[in-house]
Amino acid sequence: MPERFGPWKTVYERHRLWPADGTWERPLQPVQAAADAAGEIDRDISVDSTIVRAHQHAAGARTDPPPVPASKGAEQAEHQGETAWQSLHARLVEVVQEVRAWAARGAGSPANST
Repeated sequence: MPERFGPWKTVYERHRLWPADGTWERPLQPVQAAADAAGEIDRDISVDSTIVRAHQHAAGARTDPPPVPASKGAEQAEHQGETAWQSLHARLVEVVQEVRAWAARGAGSPANST
């Protein structure tokens, strides 16, 4: 900022206070009135939708409480009424357990020893 405007804090305070106390309105009103009388003011309004945000609850967030996790050793019959995400999670747990078992068997085989 150029030095002729003074310290940045002073400029900031004026910029913050002058709109609130009407300092900008006094010189702006005659200029706007003259421009309006000459037909030089365009009254079109534009809203940039990239700055409009929806609250998380307006974006399709789940409204019901999360399901209670099944106890260890739960049978397959308990998974029949689950949502797609619950079924996917259950299947992912099964796959991880299978991979761990496969890795444990591979680590103990004589072909993999050095």
